[in-house]
Amino acid sequence: MTFDEAIAFALSLPGTERGTSYGKTAVKVTSNGRAFLFPSHEAETSFAVAMDRDTIELLKATEAETYWQSPHYEGWEGVLVRYDAADPGRVREIIERSRNFAAAKPPPRPR
Repeated sequence: MTFDEAIAFALSLPGTERGTSYGKTAVKVTSNGRAFLFPSHEAETSFAVAMDRDTIELLKATEAETYWQSPHYEGWEGVLVRYDAADPGRVREIIERSRNFAAAKPPPRPR
């Protein structure tokens, strides 16, 4: 799944909109403005989604070929998703879970 395909899928989910995160294209939850899908610092291989830390650890342990974290993301609520994932249906499921995770959070504090 390319980043553009991931964006298109994320925008098909209810209550989402295109936005930016740190000046780059992202998909946000409309109700609270939280980004849940965004480019990663490893943009040549992966994009990133917001996710709770417990789920991130489970994904890394059970599906390490697809879900991972570089040192930049360790300890943070974000997991990297490789573009060459073998199961695009599973990636769509994780994007949807990421949207739900972000939707449950309050709006971010102004910077």
